[in-house]
Amino acid sequence: MKKQCSTIKNPRLFKSPFLEVFSKTHWSIPLFICIPIIGFFLLKNIPNTSIFKIFGLFSFGILIWTMTEYCIHRFIFHLEPKSKWGQRLLFIIHGVHHDYPNDSFRLLMPPVITIPCFLFFYYLFLIFFGLVNSEIIFSGFVTGYLYYDMLHYAIHHSKKPGKILKFLKKNHFHHHFQNDQLAFGVTSIFWDIIFNTSNKTQNKRQNVKGDL
Repeated sequence: MKKQCSTIKNPRLFKSPFLEVFSKTHWSIPLFICIPIIGFFLLKNIPNTSIFKIFGLFSFGILIWTMTEYCIHRFIFHLEPKSKWGQRLLFIIHGVHHDYPNDSFRLLMPPVITIPCFLFFYYLFLIFFGLVNSEIIFSGFVTGYLYYDMLHYAIHHSKKPGKILKFLKKNHFHHHFQNDQLAFGVTSIFWDIIFNTSNKTQNKRQNVKGDL
């Protein structure tokens, strides 16, 4: 469905000035959080781990992030809770971005949410992969998240996008302004293709039905 979005750039979410401050995130904040985490875990494990193992585990962590990005966006951010409390919570987390896509301070997830999420995934990896493996995987996971944040910001605010960014921007804006039940991937369209939520896949199906 097509959706009209507000032209207001900086809507207020909370009456409390304290809460309002924590609902906003400058685009540079993820750099200060993620780069030290990535560097710490890589430097800690590089001396005692083969470069091939590091590359494999690091890449695996990025892959896990892309799947996480898709699943969170599709199955959590676009839930339709019945309770007013649930609706308010989801609006604060993601709905505000759809209604006010030009708000550069609510384009990225606030640290008060990302840091607890990082801790959750770190201990989850620790349970399944062991200490050394989980730390390298986690560094790849955080790298994937950082890339997602920077790319998402560039998609909305870059004035001269290149070919790849222009393609991803067109795909993401389809999700924003044409059908918010398609094109959940931001960093890539891989999982959208796998799970048949790509706008291109759906367009092909509609064209086939139209020819029958």
